[in-house]
Order: sequence, then structure tokens, then C-alpha cells
Amino acid sequence: MHPDCDDGRITAFGMLLEAHGALVAVVGRELEAATDLTIGWFEVLIRLARSPGQRLRMSELASQAALSTSGLTRLVDRMEEARLIRREACPSDRRGAFAVLTDTGAAALEAALPAHLDSLERHVVAPLGAERLSELAAMLETLRDRARGGPPPPPGR
Repeated sequence: MHPDCDDGRITAFGMLLEAHGALVAVVGRELEAATDLTIGWFEVLIRLARSPGQRLRMSELASQAALSTSGLTRLVDRMEEARLIRREACPSDRRGAFAVLTDTGAAALEAALPAHLDSLERHVVAPLGAERLSELAAMLETLRDRARGGPPPPPGR
């Protein structure tokens, strides 16, 4: 075996991927059991609800939800059929479109939030504690921003 295979950087990145996969699976199962929403649908609804005007350009939504443009298009098609969101043309870009949260989508999100928060409490907050959760969120934000070409974190962070 090559000695670099045991590099701590590889191990840490692998653990990040494994934790992500395990948490998405368990939290997603619990969300679907309690509601009619998949974790992907919930993710789109919460991102729209937290955005100004409860709308995002499709390209920005794809980036935030870590989906390809075609993957997001398929997801939005299904969510639009369920009347959870709608598309609106972008007035400044004929090719661009917005995904917009509908009243039905907002109601579905509101109904799903208690079960989703309970699941996050059990599977994320309880094992880490509130302080470590805040630290994790800050670290993940730094990693995300750097991977997207953002500036390096301030010294000491």
C-alpha cells in the first residue's frame, strides 16, 4: 500500500463524505416518514423560504442545492407539478428563470419543520452539542466558501 493512503487529510475528507451520506439517509428517511417531502424537496423549499422574495434564480438554486442544472430542472418539474413552487421568467435575462415558493410550498415546509428539527436534534445536535455544532457550521462555511473561490479565512479561524 502507498504510504499516502493513510494520510490524515484523506481520512478526514472520507469521514466528511461518510457522515454526509449517513446523515442524509437517516434524516431523509425520517422526513419522508413524517411528511410527503423528500430531503431534496425540503432542501429546495427551505432555500427558497430563506431567500429574498422567496425566489432564487435556477442557477443559484442548483448551486446551493449541490445539483446539476439538469438534475434541478427535473426536481423543479416534479415540485411544480405538486404546486410547491413555480417558475417565473427573469425580466433581465430571457434565458433565465426564477424558482418561486408558492403558498402550498410554504405550508408544506411549515408542516415538515417540526419533524425535521426533531430529527436534526437527535442525529446532529445530540452527538455534538450546541457549541460544537456552531463550530462545525463555521468550519463547513469556510470550506464551502473557499471551494467556491472565496477569500481565505481570517487568521486564527
